[in-house]
Amino acid sequence: MEEKQIKKSIIPLVLVLAGLGVISFSTYIFIKIGQELLSKEINAFDSTIINFLKTIETDTLDLILLFVTELGSVWFLTTMSVVVIVLLWIRGKDGLGIAMFILAVAGGAIITKILKEHYNRGRPSINPEIDAVGFSFPSGHSMGSLIFYGFMIYFIIRSRRSIVIKSFLSAFFGFLIIAIGFSRIYLGAHYPSDVLAGYLAGAVWVILCILGLEWLEWQTRYHIRPFRSIRKFFANRN
Repeated sequence: MEEKQIKKSIIPLVLVLAGLGVISFSTYIFIKIGQELLSKEINAFDSTIINFLKTIETDTLDLILLFVTELGSVWFLTTMSVVVIVLLWIRGKDGLGIAMFILAVAGGAIITKILKEHYNRGRPSINPEIDAVGFSFPSGHSMGSLIFYGFMIYFIIRSRRSIVIKSFLSAFFGFLIIAIGFSRIYLGAHYPSDVLAGYLAGAVWVILCILGLEWLEWQTRYHIRPFRSIRKFFANRN
């Protein structure tokens, strides 16, 4: 019985360790970027990308990316979050999922505000029409879109849909995350380092929330306690 419990604990344990590894790496890179915001290396990184994007500007691309950037705006993500919560509530099967989704989205907005106030970095340009107001680092659109659409990918993966639909929708939402970040740089709302930092901070928070949700479900629904099972396994070998 104990051997069986240990085998059931292996995959959750691997997922936890992998998630913690991504969190640690992302946090380290985020802190490094934050510490070097005024360095020549960050300025060169930002300038190189911004100067390249100026060479591909067109009126058509402007219109497309003005639309894309709205898909990461506060009003749009808030509206879609309410829709997702209502749909999950109607299904009535995922109270923990709803709670963690709300924590991820609302908590992410609060963390973004705190980080912006802490780093106090000005924007490349101010433009209220594309939400380019306030402080710049990290990008709220990038962080918010990674948290929201990242959670959508998580919900899709754990759904009962076919692998084809899961792959298509996951790729689509992944593309949206990248496109929204790209739009913020192209439209002059953020420096590239702002967008990268937004992705890193968003990844840390959404992975923490997903791991928290999975951990609770492993214990409440499946009675799996990864670390306890592995600890007992090695204790019995001594």
